[in-house]
Amino acid sequence: MKQTKVSLLRFNIDDVEVIEKTRKYQGFFALDEYKFRHKLYRGGFSKVLTREVFERGDAVAILPYDPATDSIVLIEQFRPGALRSEHGPWQLELIAGMFGTNEQPIEVAIREAKEEANLVILPNNVTKIMNYLSSSGGMSECIHLYCASVDSSNLSGVYGLEEEGEDILVHVVARKQALALLESGKITNAATIIALQWLQLNIDKLK
Repeated sequence: MKQTKVSLLRFNIDDVEVIEKTRKYQGFFALDEYKFRHKLYRGGFSKVLTREVFERGDAVAILPYDPATDSIVLIEQFRPGALRSEHGPWQLELIAGMFGTNEQPIEVAIREAKEEANLVILPNNVTKIMNYLSSSGGMSECIHLYCASVDSSNLSGVYGLEEEGEDILVHVVARKQALALLESGKITNAATIIALQWLQLNIDKLK
């Protein structure tokens, strides 16, 4: 029997009217102010609302998994957005990076893996996990999340681009150890949490 796709969402992009968009700040990142109104569930339209949206561009994150040793590759680096965190600003996280000009997501993943971990990833070994919005209440960023089968033997060191202020330490971690770190709250980066949970659900397909 043919299945019918069902969406729970009542509205879509056609149900919002953007009246004005103004760039309020442009630095390494940007801040835009939107004036808009949208349809209401009870009928009619909302009043004109003003909201600021943090525009930092989209990014790619990739979880390298070694099926031969049941290990993953994580990186450790300083993150200014975590200065208020109880765990401090050094984070355990996935290899990740922003898009360059005319780059495709897998191209970003391959480039960043080499830059941040000296890890060679082949396109045929990459599996798409999902796309997700980091914090859609006030940020436009979409994360393209992947997993890749890799050979992690003899992988270690400190990498990153000096001109970008990167100082990145590579860790090869047993999958069970990574899950223990996740369970104990030592991994607080959203992309890493999502990818590790996905890996646990799909491990039989990857081994």
